[in-house]
Order: sequence, then C-alpha cells, then structure tokens
Amino acid sequence: MRAVEQSGYNVELSNDFKTCLQADGLIVPGVGAYASCMEGLNKVRADEIVDKRLVSNKSILGICVGMQVMFSEGEEHSITTPGLAQWRGAVTQLTAKILPHMGFNSVTVSAGSKMFSDIETEQFYFLHSFAAKELDFERAEPFIKPLVHKSNYYEDFIAAIEDGPLWATQFHPEKSGPAGLKLIENWLKQLND
Repeated sequence: MRAVEQSGYNVELSNDFKTCLQADGLIVPGVGAYASCMEGLNKVRADEIVDKRLVSNKSILGICVGMQVMFSEGEEHSITTPGLAQWRGAVTQLTAKILPHMGFNSVTVSAGSKMFSDIETEQFYFLHSFAAKELDFERAEPFIKPLVHKSNYYEDFIAAIEDGPLWATQFHPEKSGPAGLKLIENWLKQLND
C-alpha cells in the first residue's frame, strides 16, 4: 500500500467483491502457501473478480503467490491445488540446493517490456521456494503472446509476466528499493492508457 501511495495514488485495502471489481487497478498479493492463499481467494470469489476485470481490460498486478495463483495449479508438499487458471501451467518447488530463494537477483527482460521500462538491468528482491518454470501458452491470432521474463536460481524460472491487463511478478517490487518502486509506477501509469 505504501509503495502505491508513494507514487501519488490513492489505495484501499479491501476484499469486497464490488470494490475489487470496480477499482482502477487491483493488486493481488500473496504470502505463504499456495493452498491457503487460494482458500482465502475462493472465499471472496476472486476467480470471478479476476475473470470479469480481465474481460473488461481492467488492470491486475499479482505479486509473489499472487502471481503463482494465476496459473492452473500449484503443487506443495504433495498436494495439488487448483489456481485461478489465467495461465496454463503448474507452480512447483525449485530444485535448488538451498531454499528459499531469498535476496536480490537479476531478471532477463524480454524485448518490448513496459513493466521493466527504464529498469531492465536492475535487480529485484525474491523470497520463495516455489515457482512456475514454463508458461504453457496456446492462443491464436489476434491475441498477443504474453511477455515472459525469467530469472535463475539453480534453474530458470518465470520471474514476471506481462499479459495485456494482467501483470505479475514472482519477486516483491515493494521490497526492491527504487527499482521496485519504478516497476509499480510503470504499472500505475498504464492504468490510464
């Protein structure tokens, strides 16, 4: 909330269906386990909110587990939980020697990114043990293929995605200093486009 306020925008913390549906922009944060995050989202009918917002071309920013739940499913501790299914694919545990992946890391930014405008070479703060490794994408023309940005921690994983009005980051922009604030500003800027 403070990161958005610091950019000069009004922000409201809410799980009210109508408020979330009508907001200019919606941030879906997530901390902790995929299954418990989905349990909370299901209680507030987040699947409907996300679907209706995207059909209306209304912006959403998913952060950390808020990105992960946009995938079809998440697998943690041998339990598979259905997600919001905006993207086909699974969130699984990283095959790293040390977990969680914690600290600043670079992102390989795809060409044409609005999300990373003016911060293409910066590092961002990660704190996670699970991630999506691939985006199983099948969309025919005239739909534009999402921009997928990757990072590496013992293996490649998806660090961020730009897909029309749906943006998401595995890292925490709000904990990433000036670069993260610039990313949030980039997202806020496109609310009025």
